[in-house]
Amino acid sequence: MHRMWLIFHSQPTFFGLTDKYVEYVYEQFFYLKQYGGWSFIEAYNLPIQLREWWVTRIGKEFQKEKEEYEKAQRSQKSAGPIRR
Repeated sequence: MHRMWLIFHSQPTFFGLTDKYVEYVYEQFFYLKQYGGWSFIEAYNLPIQLREWWVTRIGKEFQKEKEEYEKAQRSQKSAGPIRR
């Protein structure tokens, strides 16, 4: 009887998710829950592409708010102090 050794050239996580990927997915769930008002079950059941779109879109909104805040700060500084 011959023993046959199977050699797999993929990483040992081939049949599972890496810890890094799982953390990435959990971060998406957190963003959707914390900033999007989604429940965990709703976020969990979203198709991956749709979930990633929502997370990206929330990020765009944060960037837009940041830019508006910085613009307001610059205009407030250029106006000088308020005198009464």
